[in-house]
Amino acid sequence: MSTPPAPATDPAAVGASASLPGERRLAGVLLMLTSGLSTQVGASVAAQAFPVLGPIGVVAVRQWMAGIVLFAIGRPRLHKLTARQWRPVLGLAAVFAIMNVSLYTAIDRVGLGLAVTLEFLGPLAVALLGSRRVIDLICAVAAAPAVLVLTRPQATTDYFGVAAGLLAAVCWACYILLNRTVGRELPGTTGAAAAAVVSGLAYLPIGIVVLHHHPPTAAAIGYALTAGVLSSAVPFLLDLLALRRVPAQFFGVFMSVNPVLAALVGYAVLHQRLAVPDWIAIGVIVAANCIAVEAGRRTTSRTGSSRTLRASSRRAEQTR
Repeated sequence: MSTPPAPATDPAAVGASASLPGERRLAGVLLMLTSGLSTQVGASVAAQAFPVLGPIGVVAVRQWMAGIVLFAIGRPRLHKLTARQWRPVLGLAAVFAIMNVSLYTAIDRVGLGLAVTLEFLGPLAVALLGSRRVIDLICAVAAAPAVLVLTRPQATTDYFGVAAGLLAAVCWACYILLNRTVGRELPGTTGAAAAAVVSGLAYLPIGIVVLHHHPPTAAAIGYALTAGVLSSAVPFLLDLLALRRVPAQFFGVFMSVNPVLAALVGYAVLHQRLAVPDWIAIGVIVAANCIAVEAGRRTTSRTGSSRTLRASSRRAEQTR
């Protein structure tokens, strides 16, 4: 499944990283590519356990594993969090829980490529709705028919699966908005780790009930645990390393390749074939996402340069 990226670095550091050496940028690209492949391979491994555990059972085991690993990485001091800090953490935990089960349900019903593409409509919607640029309007106009192509009525169309994918998209959008607040309230990876722990604890009673009704096999548990590592812990660490080597906006653009990776992994591992119109639609949505993020980067750069120039002018006036 698609895992939300690790929190981005400070904007000032992002601007400074724009002139990174080519070697570091290449290393960052390789890290991001490995992260994306790990995420999608993890989702395909999780799908192997669906016949035994069902999506909810797999998500429960995956959340337990993710909570343990991220707790070890972030080491959040839960007893020291204030009420103001707990509110966004609990919101983020709810988003994690709902997003994962909705995405896995979509993967189970409509396939990995389509499910991940629908999920990525969330970041695209945040980018488009938060701007009034003409280029963003063009991206929205281009993406809309692509979505209609992906969800077009067919004999095998599973509308519940499509709805689950769209719910995952809403959750991803909420993650982006909540992550800003969590980043302000808690340092580093503390917020994400605390949210992962809370989400894992919330799935304890759910998982116990599901596993009671769906007796697990050793293979199914192994698949679910592997998915927890490949789709959570590994991408989280790789994304942190990548963000030290590439600008955050470049990272955001590259994240858009995940639907393509998902479709390729779905085809290679799960033997899920997509029709030519579906591939074209996925390409259009990926392109719209890339253009929207890149346009936002250029606007931010120009705004930042203008502010710097105005600040320099004011300082020059004060010294006269």
